[in-house]
Amino acid sequence: MVEGSMTQGAGQGPEVRTPTVRDFRVPAYVHEAGPYAHSTHPGDVAPPLDESEGHPEGYTPTQRDLPVINRGDTVLVSVDPEAVGTSQTDTGPGPLYVVGDVHGYLDQLVAALQEKGLVDAEANWSAGTARLWFLGDFTDRGPDGIGVIDLVMRLSAEAAAAGGYCKALMGNHELLLLGAKRFGDTPVNSGAGTATFQAAWLLNGGQKTDMDRLQDHHLQWMARLDAMEQVDGHLLVHSDTTAYLDYGDSIEAVNDTVREAIARNDADEVWDLFRKFTKRFSFRDEGGADAVRSLLDVYGGTRIVHGHSPIPYLLGEVGTEDDEDESGPVVDGPHIYADGLAIAMDGGVTMAGKLLVQQLPVDS
Repeated sequence: MVEGSMTQGAGQGPEVRTPTVRDFRVPAYVHEAGPYAHSTHPGDVAPPLDESEGHPEGYTPTQRDLPVINRGDTVLVSVDPEAVGTSQTDTGPGPLYVVGDVHGYLDQLVAALQEKGLVDAEANWSAGTARLWFLGDFTDRGPDGIGVIDLVMRLSAEAAAAGGYCKALMGNHELLLLGAKRFGDTPVNSGAGTATFQAAWLLNGGQKTDMDRLQDHHLQWMARLDAMEQVDGHLLVHSDTTAYLDYGDSIEAVNDTVREAIARNDADEVWDLFRKFTKRFSFRDEGGADAVRSLLDVYGGTRIVHGHSPIPYLLGEVGTEDDEDESGPVVDGPHIYADGLAIAMDGGVTMAGKLLVQQLPVDS
């Protein structure tokens, strides 16, 4: 456990000292028992906000980025990766759906997709020409990130065969897992000291079982994901940050720049990409609507839809595992904010919240 001074910010968790590479000599038992084996209370690891990008000066994601309540209600769903999708029966584009951060909770994902009629009882695509977008962060923190990726990859083929589609965006945890696999303990310049992808991955919920099952086709799939897309007037991104503006003045340019940076396989360059995609809360509080408009003006669309920042954090309503009533945060659906211009889709499944699958458009 990294020790350091902590100060309480208004409405936020205590500040955690940014560790250096010496802090990341992780004992072997952490790899066996998982990242929760020697963690503090989950409420003690949320970073405070600054006035611009939602992070303290010199922020680096080598600290735990958000607390995790270690859920005990997870039952893994067995999904046949060879399942064949339904045939095309409809014509024209179908309804549009988006999925918030999954973080390895495969059973909750399947249940949510079934509730919306997107998959059947065997988790095969059953929505015909419907269009489905995942907003990123498939792995880490939850028990079966690779199972989630396998399901999304399979649904992509089945949906296409049925005349619809299932697509996915790049999340910061995809960059984190890619970096941990490719670069391991190679030191990188974090902007606030020296760190490694492996250490950051462990601190932010990396699961040994995911790493053990990670294969080349998973890595290739993640490396080719788009960073943003516009569909039916909705600008879809993973992170609630304006950092996308650093990578191009069009959606195509941003996606090309991100893919090219990953392909160059430079640890510091990928780390910088990961660091920027980990920023959050740019659309919250005063000036948030203007931050959203800065993206919409460049990339198009009338609303932005994002994951990354759990809705309980955006609302300042965060439960803990010590709550006597065990109620936790209550999330009924997406959170619309920033003068109605932003739709948050991370329901906080890692915090005993809800994994959201939502049809668009959403009423204000």
